[in-house]
Amino acid sequence: MWYCSYGDEEFGPFSKELARLFIKDHPGCLVWREGMAEWVSPENAGFGESAAARTDGPKGVLHSDLSFAIEGDDMQYVEFDLKPGQTVIAEPGAMVYKQYGVEFEAMLGNGGNGGFFGKLWGAGKRALSGESMFVAAFTNKKERNQKVAFSAPYPGKIIPVSLKDFGGEIVCQRDSFLCAEKGTEIGVFFQKKILTAMFGGGGFVMQRLSGDGVVFIHAGGTIREYNLNYDESMQIDAGCLVAFETSVTFDVTNAGTLKAQIFGGAGLFFAEVRGPGRVWVQSLPFSRFARRLFSTDEASKMLKARSR
Repeated sequence: MWYCSYGDEEFGPFSKELARLFIKDHPGCLVWREGMAEWVSPENAGFGESAAARTDGPKGVLHSDLSFAIEGDDMQYVEFDLKPGQTVIAEPGAMVYKQYGVEFEAMLGNGGNGGFFGKLWGAGKRALSGESMFVAAFTNKKERNQKVAFSAPYPGKIIPVSLKDFGGEIVCQRDSFLCAEKGTEIGVFFQKKILTAMFGGGGFVMQRLSGDGVVFIHAGGTIREYNLNYDESMQIDAGCLVAFETSVTFDVTNAGTLKAQIFGGAGLFFAEVRGPGRVWVQSLPFSRFARRLFSTDEASKMLKARSR
């Protein structure tokens, strides 16, 4: 177990992953664990660059040699400038355009490496989460850079997430994954509690994105990232929770009194997330958008029927 010292206070004990999160939020802190002679900097304790304060490079560069640019406002797409031999994977049907030198293939499985049975197992996990058994792989076969672009099927924002900065994996809603560097594995995340599984908004199964590359997540409306400390929690409309770090505890809680649950419009339960870790929230989940369109369409049909 690890302990962290910041200012005049000591914090812990932490697992290495929780200590890594603390270090990210408290640049300049020191760390110690049993067997060490004194407090040392995180770098000298083996936490390395990923534990240091994050420093973004130029636009479209995020701790990766993958060059990209996110274009647009409410109808965004992400464009990649692939180097020779470079590959990105995406959800089937997400491509907007590609240059002639980018070749496309349907890849069985979850995007990770492995033999036939590993790919078959990955395909089964994707099918279990309600997704296609294949992912689309786009590879630059030319000797110069080539472009390819992807977009989501409804209005919203696209955000890049460097998995290396979040311990190698995050959990997200189904349908929020858009594309990623090759080598990213798209697995499943099972809710441990039956109440969370039934009423948590994402169903029993959510997606687990793991690897050390950059992934691109899409969300409806506007997306916001929150960094929860160790003693902080939030209650979120279940459909508005997009993704969270694996260090975050996810559960459900009653949405107020019985009267509030029935007439408040927010449903019976809220999603409750507890730190430490980062949480991504969207302002307009597609399910809410679809319900409003459906209700407006039904009202229009009723008005037309009455006017006849």
